[in-house]
Amino acid sequence: QVQLVESGGGLVQDGGSLRLSCAASGLTFSSDIMGWFRQAPGKEREFVAAITGSGTLARYADSVKGRSTISRDNAKNTVYLEMARLTPQDTAVYYCAADPSGRYIYTPSYQYHYWGQGTQVTVSS
Repeated sequence: QVQLVESGGGLVQDGGSLRLSCAASGLTFSSDIMGWFRQAPGKEREFVAAITGSGTLARYADSVKGRSTISRDNAKNTVYLEMARLTPQDTAVYYCAADPSGRYIYTPSYQYHYWGQGTQVTVSS
């Protein structure tokens, strides 16, 4: 049974930073593409970042590029998302997702087969 458990969300001040973690189980993990998505109230779920199984390649949404870093520790079956210079527009539920195909970093959410329950990030102005 696959489980993805996010942590690290919470209330952050405008301009602040945070690090989200996602602990995975039931996956091969080291061969899976791991991604982060977010969904703000009234909006569709959107791609944030993803990383290949080896950790050598990453892809970012334009909205977070340059102020975010996705990384992974395959020994701990954990993927991380660090974000800086947060603004209220970053407020959303952040989801961890896994694509076991591992062939290419896709951005559409339907390409990802497994999802966590999400962690709320609220940026106060």
